[in-house]
Amino acid sequence: MSPFILSFFFLLLSPPLSLSTPFNISYHIDCGGSTTFTDHFKTTWLSDRYFTGGSTSVVSEPLQFSLQQEKTLRFFPPTTTGPKNCYILPTAAHGGRYLFRTFTTYDNYDGKNHPPSFEVSVEGTVVFSYQSPWTESLSSDGFYSDLIAFVDDGDADVCFYSIATDPPIIGTLEVVEIDPDSYDASNLGNDTVLVNYGRLSCGQEQWGPGLSNDTDFVWRSWQSDAKFRSKNMNGVKVISTTTAVHGANQKPNYFPMKLYQHAVTVGSSGVLEYELTVDAKLDYLLWFHFAEIDSKVTKSGQRVFDVQVNGENVNRIDVFKAVGGFKAHDWHYVAKNLSSTSLTIKLAPVVGEPILSGLEAYAIVPNDLATVPDQVVAMRALKDSLRIPGRMGWNGDPCAPASWDAWEGVICRTNQEGNALVISQIDLGSQGLKGFISDRISLLTNLAVLNLSSNSLMGSLPEGLGQQSLVKLDLSNNELTGSIPDSLASSRNLRLVLLNDNKLEGRVPEEIYSVGVHGGAIDLSANKGLCGMPSLPECPLFWSNGRLSRGGKIGIGLSCMVVVMVLLLVAYICIRRKRNDYDFGLPHELMSMAAKRNRYHRQKSLMVLEMESQHAKGLIPPSKPQ
Repeated sequence: MSPFILSFFFLLLSPPLSLSTPFNISYHIDCGGSTTFTDHFKTTWLSDRYFTGGSTSVVSEPLQFSLQQEKTLRFFPPTTTGPKNCYILPTAAHGGRYLFRTFTTYDNYDGKNHPPSFEVSVEGTVVFSYQSPWTESLSSDGFYSDLIAFVDDGDADVCFYSIATDPPIIGTLEVVEIDPDSYDASNLGNDTVLVNYGRLSCGQEQWGPGLSNDTDFVWRSWQSDAKFRSKNMNGVKVISTTTAVHGANQKPNYFPMKLYQHAVTVGSSGVLEYELTVDAKLDYLLWFHFAEIDSKVTKSGQRVFDVQVNGENVNRIDVFKAVGGFKAHDWHYVAKNLSSTSLTIKLAPVVGEPILSGLEAYAIVPNDLATVPDQVVAMRALKDSLRIPGRMGWNGDPCAPASWDAWEGVICRTNQEGNALVISQIDLGSQGLKGFISDRISLLTNLAVLNLSSNSLMGSLPEGLGQQSLVKLDLSNNELTGSIPDSLASSRNLRLVLLNDNKLEGRVPEEIYSVGVHGGAIDLSANKGLCGMPSLPECPLFWSNGRLSRGGKIGIGLSCMVVVMVLLLVAYICIRRKRNDYDFGLPHELMSMAAKRNRYHRQKSLMVLEMESQHAKGLIPPSKPQ
């Protein structure tokens, strides 16, 4: 979504208050403040923290501001901290809905009489755009702005983007957790931001946390409706009650009772009419608040009126019929795709006089596309490992908002599904980087071009380097060590590989060499330890990449197999021999006698065989009888 210009500023006299709330997370940060303190409303203001860069200052006329937190500010010079700077606040890991509120003042803190032009994003969506020059009152007095957004990644990002080298500024930042079902979240979804264009309390002065001792669990501050009444509206009457109004302070919106104890009405022939200045081409959520607090109205049908939005009749209201007397009644409506910058709301009588207790108007801003979460993790890891200098502004989401420039040296594109942004190029050549390449780079699955040449990077090439998307790789002129990982060789789309002038070693994978063979460009020169391809030395037979080569491993494996087989054969032979070895341990004398008798029997047997043989041949005559 293209950024929109916020032409209406939510003005308040003083800041919100930390009161009892059904939820756990709330921050009140005194931007530029050096100490934590508690104000007279018992709000604890934290000293400045959770920022990514910038400097602090004091407004030029501190006595003009009655509240301590309004006297200081943080500004972000783009020449030293980059064009994009952020506050990143820890939130619930499971996700949740939050109210964000900022106070912004210039007050000529820098003596240049030039209020800056800049934009503000929340969770990667542009929500405010401030263009110089500002009006005198905004510049000198400051203004508050607020919105409601969903945070799902455990960190609430509020980022500032410089326009025309102007330094963005902020005075206070507040983030308060609210009910996740508030403001019709089930229908609007978690992919929109509700930007406040007016929160009116009818018949009352400004009130709420930080403005009075009245409670609002969602910490909304309510404005008087008087300045938004149409010039055509006459005969306005204010009615109020001290009687309790039932149905207030209920989940999920926790609208305070004070809101319903006051109301405005007009004569029976009059019309309640309000005019709000908005931005065109957006949808607006309108939230109406009613309570029948006139004791004269005792039954349905006594007060009936129509609600009209930009001339269209959108509903007929009978408060007593809906809920009875002295009970809160709410109704909301979405005005679609406004064609003008004026939003007109009328309550026209049907029976009796129309009545209104409060009105809220929120622009429904669709979330801008954000970077794929895993790739955000990878880029933040690279920011740390490469020691990216602050001047490059690597803060917040690497790609979002899409209307802003991505991180310096980074190019993004939309993914194939069209629902997220991905990193396609990183070009950080000659940036004086002195770190190493994080292995989280493997999460950049859409990276096509990586140029980290002519830096002072050390360490080895991570195993995850070599995404299938990678086309061009230039890591030349660094101090990289170790071998070329096999994962790099698996990238099928590589057309350029420049690893020259490093301290790499070991065998070059054949697939890397094939890049040059198939029409690509490859340069591995000035790496004394590389081997195994033309123009490089031959690799040792059994040693490669500082470790055993594949051939060495195979040779050792075969040798081990032979040794094991020999050992098994020897063991087998030994076992067989032991099975036939019967050693009874007989005395020596018995063994000698047995041997002699065995010799005698053998000789006798031979003589008998010889005689039988001769007899068979007729050589011995038969014996005669005696």
